[in-house]
Amino acid sequence: MAYTNTDTNMTGSSGLSAGMQEYYNRQLLEDMEPLLVHLQFGTEYRMPPNNGLSMQLRKVLPVETNTTALTEGNPGDGTMVAETEVTMQLEQYGDYARYSDKLLLAHLDANVLNSVKLFADAGARSIDALVRDELATCANVIYAGGKTARNALTTADKMTSNLLLDAVKVLKKNNARRFGSDYVAIIGPDVWRDFWDDDRFTKVTQYQDREKVYSGEVGRIGGVRLVESTEAKVFEGAGASGADVASVIVLGQGAYAYTSWKGANPRVIVKPAGSAGTGDPLDQISTVGWKMDGFGVKLIQPEYAVRIECGIK
Repeated sequence: MAYTNTDTNMTGSSGLSAGMQEYYNRQLLEDMEPLLVHLQFGTEYRMPPNNGLSMQLRKVLPVETNTTALTEGNPGDGTMVAETEVTMQLEQYGDYARYSDKLLLAHLDANVLNSVKLFADAGARSIDALVRDELATCANVIYAGGKTARNALTTADKMTSNLLLDAVKVLKKNNARRFGSDYVAIIGPDVWRDFWDDDRFTKVTQYQDREKVYSGEVGRIGGVRLVESTEAKVFEGAGASGADVASVIVLGQGAYAYTSWKGANPRVIVKPAGSAGTGDPLDQISTVGWKMDGFGVKLIQPEYAVRIECGIK
């Protein structure tokens, strides 16, 4: 009599699908963490479900100082209190790929785990790029080499520690709060190289305190933590004679915010062959992808951000 193995749990069993999905999502988060450099300095405001597609943030503007003495018995006309409003729009993001069963059986490197890692990286860079591009819109701009426009920058207009101090001066005058005792600057590898031989540069391995070290942090100069990312903004070919221009974002606490419905972490979605039912009648097609159910980012205190632009090779 034929033996029917009805009680054996297998990787494809419906009862284990949640566990398999949890593993894929864990893999996604592990691959995302070192890449989300830009996101870590924002303030998160979670959006409750079923409350629309946008979040409005309001702040009351500071009341002006008044140095005029009061007249006895006369309180004066008083002042009007004003507020400003910023809107963050939630959008969905994601991508996926289809795989044939024949490819997965024949190709040396084609498997679900490799695909999860591939899309984990793409999802992390996509969310990070959304934040990076929003930060690059800040209106406070300092150009290296004494230049006054991006298209005038050359490869000789390098980043310097003095430019960082100029940015700090702007943030201080705007009453920007610090992250602990320092501001933060997000730099690319080319800018990191310009700082390496600077006498003011303290490498992260030389820190004497016990302050938190941020993901990607490489050192400190003049009260600014330097955080390196290969995804730092570069305006390719935008300088003089087609030179690339690097963007260094110097931030105070509270400069930008982000919102989501379920947290700012994409989830991985794996659909095995045959899961489409009659849409895949011969179990030939599987898919792997990432999805962000809802995400929005906005500079809410643009005066707390400074963009330094410099030339790079």
